[in-house]
Amino acid sequence: MSEYLSVARRMWHQLEPLHATLYFAPEARQVASDLGYDIASRWPSYFAWRTAPLGAAGPELVAATYYSFSPRMVARYVPQIWTTADPAKVLDARLLAMDRVLTALLGDRLSAAQLAEAARLARQAAENAGPAARPLAAANRDLPWPDAPHLVIWQAATILREHRGDGHLAALLTSGLDPCEALVSFCTVGAAPAAGFVGRGWSAQEWSDARHRLAARGWIAPDGSATERAHKEREAIERMTDRLAAGPWRALGHSRAERLGHLLSPLVGAVFDAGYLPRHSTLGMATLKVRYP
Repeated sequence: MSEYLSVARRMWHQLEPLHATLYFAPEARQVASDLGYDIASRWPSYFAWRTAPLGAAGPELVAATYYSFSPRMVARYVPQIWTTADPAKVLDARLLAMDRVLTALLGDRLSAAQLAEAARLARQAAENAGPAARPLAAANRDLPWPDAPHLVIWQAATILREHRGDGHLAALLTSGLDPCEALVSFCTVGAAPAAGFVGRGWSAQEWSDARHRLAARGWIAPDGSATERAHKEREAIERMTDRLAAGPWRALGHSRAERLGHLLSPLVGAVFDAGYLPRHSTLGMATLKVRYP
């Protein structure tokens, strides 16, 4: 069992950067601008790109499925984003954006045969990502598969990261953390800097209140540091997240999952070499260590 938990975590490290290029790559920003979105801030296109599979969702649904964003912040952009472009146009545009992004990144890093193999394996994993209680993963699974192998890889990566993300929210709920507390506890254990979450829209008072609630539960010490309980609880959340994300990789099998990771490595390396992603991630990939036997 633990073998697939570690596989799920390793594959998240490979697939998350591929998906996230949509939100940061200059090619994607240009497509968003052509569609009519203001790209002075990344948030209008972010909400449009990520929400479009749900249809013309309103602010309550978006806040519920995103969880860690302040509902006030969500309401600044949703449903206004749909007056710029309807979800069907956004879905077409995000595939156009990723076609340009990935074509630029790929170069000759993978042969046509390797690309086709990676697409086949990634799709098999994504098709085994169970949709029950996973709205963002299910919404992306409902979309037709593109023909081009590099776009199949991106769509599979998107389904799998949203599948993992939906499971992570279940783990947060089970732990009793509300949306703001989830972020505060994450920062307190040193997984990511608090400054990285300013864009989520929580006020200083809401952040302070969340810290007080966590302190009352024994998560934050009088000096403001994370307690041992906080570290244990956050690791338990990560373990639960891995457990809930393991299904697609168990279905794919260890050797094929490892093969997919090997095939994707040059492309993931190209993403980091291009410098598209923020230097300080809010995901805690480099800092959260979860060990399995």
